Amino acid sequence: TAIFYQYLTMYVKNIGGIAEEERRHVMYKSKKYSYDYDEIDETEKSCDTMVADILADPEFADLEEVVIGCWGEPWDENEGAEIIIQNIIENKEKFAHIKSLFVGDMDFEECEVSWIVQGNYEKLLEAMPQLEKLTIKGSTDLGLGKLNAPNLRSLEIICGLPKEVMESIRDANLPELEELRLYIGVEDYGFDGSLEDIKAVLEKSNFPKLKILGLCDSEIQDEICELVLASKYIKQLQRLELSMGSLTDKGGQLLLDQLPQFPNVKYLDVHYHYMTDEMMKKLKAMSIEVDMEEQNEPDEWDGDLYYYPMLTE
Repeated sequence: TAIFYQYLTMYVKNIGGIAEEERRHVMYKSKKYSYDYDEIDETEKSCDTMVADILADPEFADLEEVVIGCWGEPWDENEGAEIIIQNIIENKEKFAHIKSLFVGDMDFEECEVSWIVQGNYEKLLEAMPQLEKLTIKGSTDLGLGKLNAPNLRSLEIICGLPKEVMESIRDANLPELEELRLYIGVEDYGFDGSLEDIKAVLEKSNFPKLKILGLCDSEIQDEICELVLASKYIKQLQRLELSMGSLTDKGGQLLLDQLPQFPNVKYLDVHYHYMTDEMMKKLKAMSIEVDMEEQNEPDEWDGDLYYYPMLTE
């Protein structure tokens, strides 16, 4: 069978000297459910059967985290995650022990991220108020609605961020949120907002416990860097992630000039970037831990330079 499991330890590491009492360790007993191509072709497995298979698993009752991978033909608008979401809602009592949910954990060979048809999570979050962590991959037909999750500590949305979703996050009631990671994406594959929409999320949201912020995978990474450094959250963050995008020496210089003003930031993640060796050397000399792996060179065509984020289509 292609339904398989693995036990994972999910935790926030001791980042650059953060005091022991400030660290939060979360351990979830986790299992991933996914169908492979043979199973889909030879049986009737699809998004309609995924939740039933999860509930029929004798190990489900002992889990705290459910990871849902390929459910059939996730690119088909008639077989999107909305069916899975509704089936979970209908069985919300049976999912009452689940603290972490990941919907869409599949690689590009199973389905390109921009093709994954998602659904609306507003009612699911109402049905699962115990959720501490939600990860969503894919943003076609994605909706969060009036985002109200009083116990949610971690929210991650992977790729192609629609303006409507940004507005939901901007207005969300997430009083316990500690980690927010948003893959912005590119205009041709899901991102239909603007720099002003990203700015509004930073200015108008209210996440008093936010410690980890990732605004990643953007072709306007330098501009996002400037917004984050000027935001109200920079004074409370312990970890800043501006990775997987088009960050150049312009953004690197902003970090070099301004981050020393915020000793609360202990870890900077800018892996996959377009900075020069000289700028990398300067950032490395800062008194914080910096991930600068995967240095890239821009593509040149007809005299113009092109900077591509890591994850687009």
